[in-house]
Amino acid sequence: SLLTARQLDLDINLKHVDLLKSEQFLPAFLAINPEHTVPTIVDGDLALWESRAVSGYFVNKYCKGDWLYPEEAKPRARVDRMLMFDMGTLYIRFTKYVLPVVFKGSKPDPEAKKSLLEALMWFDTFLENSTYSAGSTITIADHSLAASVETIKQSKISIARYRNIKAWLQLCQDNMPGYEENV
Repeated sequence: SLLTARQLDLDINLKHVDLLKSEQFLPAFLAINPEHTVPTIVDGDLALWESRAVSGYFVNKYCKGDWLYPEEAKPRARVDRMLMFDMGTLYIRFTKYVLPVVFKGSKPDPEAKKSLLEALMWFDTFLENSTYSAGSTITIADHSLAASVETIKQSKISIARYRNIKAWLQLCQDNMPGYEENV
């Protein structure tokens, strides 16, 4: 959602929540978001969490035109499909592999890693005939997926074998304002 905010040149007031210090469980944060997830935004009387929903809200409220999140049914369905792939397949498989190690001190599960690599292979295949994840232009799906793939890379999981992902990620890096600071 930060990439979407930067793409739209939104002036947002960021407040860091340190998950490793469990700041997401502080009463003030829970009063806003009982699910205690980040990111969470407050816009007037609206409290909203889940990065993909936040990105959609930013576009629906602040974007002139529909280039980041198309209004036409078929192009929007392609964007939604990739948002759901990110949330329901790629990112969830990443969290099942990494979070037990980070938060519980567990040993990495080879089956969970295999599952994550399978999702990366699917994403690489999706990109074979597409410049960006849902077509020829950047959309909020690319913002979401770029954040996920960069998080995967930062976790020391190599994407070297996924040539389409590597090329796409470079395009994202080159064409998304605020990429370096916000992923």
